Amino acid sequence: MNTMNRALAHAPILLLDRAEPFRPVRIGVTEFREEAKSHSSKFTVTPRAECCIEYAIYWDHDIGHVFDLEHIWVHLNGDDVVAVEATFHGSRHEVALNLTGGRPKVWCEAGKHAHFKNRAHRDAMFEATRLMCGNEAGFDGVHTSNMFADGFGEVTDTDNRLAKLFLSRLQFTPAGGHPLAFDLADVPMVDWPDMPDFITSRMRGNIAKLRSGVPHMPAIFFDCGDTLVDEGTEIKRQDGSDVVIEAELIPCAEQVIRDLVALGYRLCLVADGPRETFENVLKPSGIWDCFEEHVISGDVGVRKPDARMFEVAREKMGLTDEQAAFVPMIGNNLDRDILGANRAGHPSFFFNWSDRRRRVPDGPEEQPTYQFSTLRVLVHALQTFEFSLTTDN
Repeated sequence: MNTMNRALAHAPILLLDRAEPFRPVRIGVTEFREEAKSHSSKFTVTPRAECCIEYAIYWDHDIGHVFDLEHIWVHLNGDDVVAVEATFHGSRHEVALNLTGGRPKVWCEAGKHAHFKNRAHRDAMFEATRLMCGNEAGFDGVHTSNMFADGFGEVTDTDNRLAKLFLSRLQFTPAGGHPLAFDLADVPMVDWPDMPDFITSRMRGNIAKLRSGVPHMPAIFFDCGDTLVDEGTEIKRQDGSDVVIEAELIPCAEQVIRDLVALGYRLCLVADGPRETFENVLKPSGIWDCFEEHVISGDVGVRKPDARMFEVAREKMGLTDEQAAFVPMIGNNLDRDILGANRAGHPSFFFNWSDRRRRVPDGPEEQPTYQFSTLRVLVHALQTFEFSLTTDN
């Protein structure tokens, strides 16, 4: 019997949680007849008897990150299974021998795909598993701490955010109780040398799918005055030009902008006034350069709420009109920022902070999508809004 036939004949049966959202994609097989280093893991394989079959099980995702490679080692004496080892959260342990028709059954953790020693181990870990499948879903983004990551291509902050977003929307409550038997013999198996190229190609495709298929905010539009800069601190040039030469940022403004950039969001300034004003007030802190584009009324020739301001912003950011519903406008002015965003099809986030402008909407067209009064909550509010996005938006 050759290696592949032997691997199929003794393929483990995974005992999955009935709420498990993922399935294995492909398995790389290696047969060991003497002690040697695994080609697909950090472990050394020591056959307990005649040989050991290594099953390197590739999943596109676990609930914590994109990419998952788990291992099961089945030790054979002739046609008899004498021992089973498996990975468990970066470690390896022996699995209680539980055979059906001469094939081992292995308990598999919901969402995470670690292998339990037995059912009692599964039950003891249930609360920790439930947490990982719930609030911690998507915590790690794209998993790049592995031997294949160099072949994934560039993984950006945006890719990691989209991975987290995709997986967090899949969070679930494990069912526990009676498992679902899943036969690994039904998963395509190949000799291990054929796996690395498959994994890197598959992951490049998965990352591309995140970029094209996950509903998300492709950009965020920001006003400036009394949104990022305190207009009460403005010092204007004394030449009748209305150019501000100096002003202080609102508390937390710089941190909010830098946090959003670190999360992979693309920012566009959409502000009314002369360009020089915004360069003067935003460059000293360095956040002028955090904005990918700067759409300034002094350059465009119209002010918000004119739709042209939002059209130019979308054009400069490479966005379609259909994407407007995914791109929030953050501003303090109900009759410019909020009215203009609403008319242009953008979600509107009203920063109700200063008494220098009206703070109560004058009719439905000025009703914001979201209202907040401190910048400290903005990053979380935007993330919550992004989580709610669907292709129906």
